[in-house]
Amino acid sequence: MADYRVFNVVILGLGFLFIFTAFTTCGNIEQTVIKSMANKTVIGSGYHSLGIIYGVFSISNLFAPTVVSVLGPRLTMFLSGVLYSGYIAVFILPATWSLYTTSVLIGVGAAMLWTAQGHFLVQNSDAATINRNTGVFWGLLQCSMLFGNLYIYFDWNGITEITDSNRKTMFIILLVISVLGSLCFVVLRKSQQQEDVLSEEEGQSLLSARVMYKQKAASAIREAKSDLRTMLQFSRSRTILLLSGCMAYSGLELSFYSGVYGTCIGATSHFGKAAKGLIGLSGIVVGIGEIVGGGLFGLVCKNNRLRRTSVVFLGMVVHFIAFYLIFLNIPDDAPVVFKTSTRHQPYLVPSMSIALLCSFLLGLGDSCFNTQLYSILGSVYAEQSAPAFTIFKFIQSICAAVAFFYSGYLLLSWQLLVMVLIGFVGTLCFFVVEKLQNVSVALEQQ
Repeated sequence: MADYRVFNVVILGLGFLFIFTAFTTCGNIEQTVIKSMANKTVIGSGYHSLGIIYGVFSISNLFAPTVVSVLGPRLTMFLSGVLYSGYIAVFILPATWSLYTTSVLIGVGAAMLWTAQGHFLVQNSDAATINRNTGVFWGLLQCSMLFGNLYIYFDWNGITEITDSNRKTMFIILLVISVLGSLCFVVLRKSQQQEDVLSEEEGQSLLSARVMYKQKAASAIREAKSDLRTMLQFSRSRTILLLSGCMAYSGLELSFYSGVYGTCIGATSHFGKAAKGLIGLSGIVVGIGEIVGGGLFGLVCKNNRLRRTSVVFLGMVVHFIAFYLIFLNIPDDAPVVFKTSTRHQPYLVPSMSIALLCSFLLGLGDSCFNTQLYSILGSVYAEQSAPAFTIFKFIQSICAAVAFFYSGYLLLSWQLLVMVLIGFVGTLCFFVVEKLQNVSVALEQQ
């Protein structure tokens, strides 16, 4: 039988490319769109919606492996993709109740989707191809920040108000893209490992499908209980406790660059008619920063323990420069104004070039922190990486949810100050963990 593993990896990447082209574009413009509908059909907040998504996502990660084990990764990814499409569709015919209901559902779907993705990628890889396949997948995924935001730039550039027609056209296109992503999962082929399992199951003619599913569910529950005990054990370890500051910071800055900063640019009255289109251009530049950083620090510095602290320190410096420029360039009330544009005066005359430079720095710095967190967790917990990464995603998502909830109330300067303090402490703790690892390795070699 032909080996469909390369085909599966490419189709998997395309499915995530389509789905997250729709979702990341939606997250970037969501608060701005809801502001345009105020007192019409939606009384709510895009920040709150995104906060619900990340909060539910963090909790759902705890039972996602059980669901994936029972349903299988392909079916799980398809059903999760449908939930993403449902969330996008809400903005075509918006209502407050459907916005928050689908926010809960997509939070569950996100946990299932990412857990299933990990399972499926491993099933279609071996020791010789895992790095290549991971690179192909992440390369396609990172491109998701480019295409939807490019459309926003061309369609919204020069408009001062987002009309119902603008909104419906935008989200119908995003819905079609999201549905295409879900359909990609339908054409995925069973891996050789799955075929072998199915052949064994077909040979067990005495077992009904119902009994087999009960056995799979019981096995999945046992594995989930074991993973939960491992996570509780890891959560009390010195390494996780120290890295939790850096994980928390990654969640705070994730919420800022993915939802808050674009809203700030769109609300800045000094940008005039270019403000709305600039949201899309900012999202593109953030994506470019992510791609550049992922390529440099995920591949060039891969598995080099001595370079991890340098990359994290660079990420901190890059982000702090971006925060200082944003503080000078963007009005302080930009995240919190709802019905009107900004009224506060920034320290500098707002510059589009500086705004876009900050977008690039935000993406670049984010890639510094995330690639090195993945690297150090994979190094320290090489034998039991899944529970460690689940803790990482839990802490990151909880902090992103908290940040989205306070983003609609705190002025920009306070939000930047919170990130600076947490980022500085998190970076110091990362250095301590790296030092302890170097000492541990040296002792083992003696």
